[in-house]
Amino acid sequence: MSRKLILSFKHGGKIGLSPLLGRMMAARLPDIEDGELPIVVPVPLHRWRLWSRGYNQAALLASELVRGGKGRLCVDALERTVATPSLGGLGKKARAKVLKGAIRVRQSRVQEIRDQKVFLVDDVLTSGATTDACVHALLKAGANSVRIACFARVIDDAVVKGSAQTLDMEEQLGATK
Repeated sequence: MSRKLILSFKHGGKIGLSPLLGRMMAARLPDIEDGELPIVVPVPLHRWRLWSRGYNQAALLASELVRGGKGRLCVDALERTVATPSLGGLGKKARAKVLKGAIRVRQSRVQEIRDQKVFLVDDVLTSGATTDACVHALLKAGANSVRIACFARVIDDAVVKGSAQTLDMEEQLGATK
């Protein structure tokens, strides 16, 4: 069911699903511990992809998390500087190669990101390559910590079969400094 929802949302133009999906995500996020709201940052689309799709699904979800009290929105903190091809069908190494140097913190937002807790928002975590690129850029810009908030995670066959290749995403992504 989650696959059908997210495909309708992402590729079917059903942006009216964003409040539902956002509420479902917000319910799984931790409460704010120290009263300081984290910065909520969506995974960016390249301007050509945004133009052709008409919306950034991660930005819509990020807006819903902010509406639910989970942080302060900074919709343009990250920018995708390279028009990367669709990553569908590519393996983890190929995805990482395509994304190398393609995402950075927008220069005008570096001060806003520095020493802050960040929630990085995406619709689907597939291989982790896009998330890795975003986390790397945010930490390089001085973010104190980065936590990932996504609606769905693709589980590959190795994970489904209980393979030892299963990774702890927080360790793999270096989620905190």
